[in-house]
Amino acid sequence: MFFVQDKSFYRSLLALALPLCAQNFLMYGVTLADSLMVGRLGETAIGGLYVGVVYTVVLSNFMFGITSTIVILTAQYWGMRRLEPIRDIGSMAARILCVLGLLATLLALFCPRAITGFLTSDPEIIACGASYIRMVAPAFLLMTLNQGLLTMLRGVEVVRVGMINSALALCANLLLNWLLIYGHWGFPALGVPGAALATVLSRIVETGFVAWYALKYDRVLGFRLRDFLRWNPVLLRDLIRYGTPLMLGQCVWAMNQLTRGVVIGHMDARSVAIAGVADAIDGLVWMGPLGFAMAASLLVGKAIGRNAFDLVKAQARTLQVLFLGFGLVTGLLLLLGRDVILGCYNLQPETLAMAPAFYWVLTVCSVGRCYQAPSLMGLVKAGGDTSFVFKNDSFWFFCWILPGALLAQRIFHAPDWMVYAILLSDQVTKCFVAFVKINRFRWMKNLTRPDVSPRPAP
Repeated sequence: MFFVQDKSFYRSLLALALPLCAQNFLMYGVTLADSLMVGRLGETAIGGLYVGVVYTVVLSNFMFGITSTIVILTAQYWGMRRLEPIRDIGSMAARILCVLGLLATLLALFCPRAITGFLTSDPEIIACGASYIRMVAPAFLLMTLNQGLLTMLRGVEVVRVGMINSALALCANLLLNWLLIYGHWGFPALGVPGAALATVLSRIVETGFVAWYALKYDRVLGFRLRDFLRWNPVLLRDLIRYGTPLMLGQCVWAMNQLTRGVVIGHMDARSVAIAGVADAIDGLVWMGPLGFAMAASLLVGKAIGRNAFDLVKAQARTLQVLFLGFGLVTGLLLLLGRDVILGCYNLQPETLAMAPAFYWVLTVCSVGRCYQAPSLMGLVKAGGDTSFVFKNDSFWFFCWILPGALLAQRIFHAPDWMVYAILLSDQVTKCFVAFVKINRFRWMKNLTRPDVSPRPAP
């Protein structure tokens, strides 16, 4: 079969994707709520929040490399209904995530101005961003623990808890932002630091909820507190072997985000503000295809775990069409809603006049991203070829984005919107690479070990 004819595939895809999309939108809503509410305070506040959020984005990229490895391996074992290897993998990866979160927290507490000073030269934005990073520092450790638990549950198709968890976090964040940014009900009006404090408190809410669910209520995975000490050297080697390319790929992507932050941070203050708005919209747009990519990775991983490779080929063709259609609809909605979206921000007339050029760049690149990014993540990565995306991202970053953006800005003094276009242009060029790679079907690899045996906790 060329495309999937079985209606149960589409039902399973929607049953997984809709809660995951909702979870992603709600989770990103915490960041977007900060952006919108702080946006009413003016352009310096927007710029300060932007450079502060870049640090969170970089951490998220490193974290995503680890969680992607968990999903890839656990989905294939889940296709065989083998829970013991899943618990081992989840336990070891959770400890790695906690170490990463602790390092990020310490760096944010003791070096906030060095972080923001690396991203921009504007002294007001540096001070504003540093206050945000220092205040939000405890959230990084909570975020890594929370995502580790949610990823283990997602690997066995327990996805609705993540949606509920993110809804609680968003509601808490909106209320606390209203209280702490603007100073309602007798609370102090803290501005940007208030947004950071609200984020920390909302992370406490969501981490507490998911920990309660995973350790006390869940009956599918059956993970308990003592399982955090599980150890399996064979699966640890697999985790390192297949996770290293993903981590390196996320390092490249983190460098991409840092480069974008540095380049944008050295633009005119008005360009920094509008780029921050565009990036907030871009992140929101990505939440939809990301949810479908996560769902696709589970279905594809399960099929590969059962060695059903003909089914995987049909799934891959079907999913590519769905991703492309999603991208075209997204681009149309962005164009139709431009005035409404930009009207949510308190931008000066001069800044608002610059917005259409940035917005067109965002729209075109969003269409490409909605196809190639979930295709590569939900198919190639989940199919077992964990090194290809790293190689692909490295090529476009080191050979095009980094030199192109720096030359355009520093040597040719190109308009800011054109520099921004170069920073996002790989989202279009990767579409051609993704199409060829996926439809050759050399990425399907069964990574499970039939002879691996569980090891007791020490």
